[in-house]
Amino acid sequence: MESFDVVVVGARCAGSALATYLARAGMRVCLIDKAQLPSETPSTHVIQPRGVTILAELGALDPVLAHGASQLDSFSMVIDDVSLDGVLGDTFPHLGLNVRRTILDHALLQVATDAGADVRTGCRVTGVRTAGSRVNGVDTVDGPVGTGLLVGADGRGSVVAKSVGAHEYLTAPGGRIPVWGYFATGTQEPRLRIGRRGNFSFLASPTDSGLYMAAVGVDHREITDFNRDRETNFCNALRHWPELDAIVGDADRDGPLRVMANWHSYFRESAGPGWALVGDAGHFKDFSPGQGISDALCQAKSLSLAISASTGSASVQDATLKRWWKQRDRSSYDMYWFAMQMAPPGPPSALTAEVIRRIAADPDGATTLLKVMNRDLPTAKLFTPPRLLAATYATLRNHPHQRRATFAEIGTQMSAEIDKLRARFGSHATATAD
Repeated sequence: MESFDVVVVGARCAGSALATYLARAGMRVCLIDKAQLPSETPSTHVIQPRGVTILAELGALDPVLAHGASQLDSFSMVIDDVSLDGVLGDTFPHLGLNVRRTILDHALLQVATDAGADVRTGCRVTGVRTAGSRVNGVDTVDGPVGTGLLVGADGRGSVVAKSVGAHEYLTAPGGRIPVWGYFATGTQEPRLRIGRRGNFSFLASPTDSGLYMAAVGVDHREITDFNRDRETNFCNALRHWPELDAIVGDADRDGPLRVMANWHSYFRESAGPGWALVGDAGHFKDFSPGQGISDALCQAKSLSLAISASTGSASVQDATLKRWWKQRDRSSYDMYWFAMQMAPPGPPSALTAEVIRRIAADPDGATTLLKVMNRDLPTAKLFTPPRLLAATYATLRNHPHQRRATFAEIGTQMSAEIDKLRARFGSHATATAD
């Protein structure tokens, strides 16, 4: 049986990036994926500057740009009649990016191959191999493969997670179902658009190859009715945001409308004897802020450093990877709750609109929001107590008939903050790992 220092199952963003880092560090790495890559997979396609920095470091940025990936230098957030606009400028070392996964995953897989990883696509993993309680390999349709460490980078439906019995915690149901398409609009302003109008949420920007990606978030309680006439309902949803409808409304669509159904937010146990989980395999959040790709790339880098620092005994490896898992959780809590609060089911509340109105009125508000989205600042820097108090006062004054709903929303937000503190200081990861 052939054996490697590390076997990575899943060869998309997290897996290919991790394999590249490890192979460059001199390890023998086998990268396995059941799919014949490149192929489509559900994705927001949006990459924050922190993720683009990793692409540049890996050597995947130039190939992606050569395929026409759109570099995003501005953004608009719209909450009903409130608009917040900003530009990236020189705030970050790189601009944002939007690129389809067929192009991104191909570029990442190529750099992993060039780094010396043994890449095996179209190879399905059927289970893990163990010696006692320790994972020491995988079974595949092409035969067994041995390893000193198994990493699952195989997404929400991770075979590795299921095989090692990785439990979920801090779970939350999905509030909206994303429906998206690609439209042949030609060259468009490189602007990321995030919004909520009526009962819909939106995420849109130009992507590669002269196409424009537009996604509509449908309340999960209404998705069955929406899907009865998906084409018509998608077009009707776009009309809630006239600026977006003007871009894609009359454009030819490239392929069908895509849908990501049956998702939920979660953390999973992400380290154990001889194994670890990275990317969506270990943690998945609401798609509204478009954080998944950047999370996968940044986690791949941090996990590669942890693996490289734990090449001694098995006990050293286990302890190091558990520390990495705990740190991943701590660094993810803030955005995890923020993502759920960005676009819950139903129309935006008057309180939400008032908060965004005050952020928009602050000369530094747009930059602060960008830094929060790039994980450079905590959300507390955006939702400050004075800003929240002023928004609450304005809502109660201007919308007295919504008083009960406003207080209920405040209670929900306070409960979320308490949950966040409990997660951070109660440390689910610590309790599970120890």
